[in-house]
Amino acid sequence: MGLLFFIRASVKDRTEQVQLIAQEPEESLLSRLQQYFDTRAYRITAVDPATNQVTFQGFVRPSWFLAIFLTSIAACSIFCFSLVFSSLYPEFTNLFVGLVLLAPAAGVFYWKKAGRNEQVFLKVESFTTEETTQSLITVTAHRDELAQLQQTLKLKPSVGIES
Repeated sequence: MGLLFFIRASVKDRTEQVQLIAQEPEESLLSRLQQYFDTRAYRITAVDPATNQVTFQGFVRPSWFLAIFLTSIAACSIFCFSLVFSSLYPEFTNLFVGLVLLAPAAGVFYWKKAGRNEQVFLKVESFTTEETTQSLITVTAHRDELAQLQQTLKLKPSVGIES
């Protein structure tokens, strides 16, 4: 049962929203963010000047490694399942062992569901502290994309700043 939930969770949407702080003005930060998303194969699909929000869209490809891994663990668990039932019902051993041929369905399920268009919503606002102008970035995206953005651009999470 756990395997089925694991396979299903491999394609679950993991969109989150974070607020990040950049130690640079809004104009230069916007160009850095656009360059970053261009290198990640995202393109601008909408700009809302009223809310100062930019929407990027890009296709997220499924992982070959994960498809093979899911197929492998499905084959392993189905084989174990078939061994247990073969000991209970020896006359159906060939049928139970033959169920291992269903294992690639896990990889196919992942491959079809994981490849999808992802959207990133980005909003940048300037604010002034005692001596510097900083930018508050509100990003809504997949959690892996957020982690990569934070690491690549060396942005810090905001703490106690209201937008």
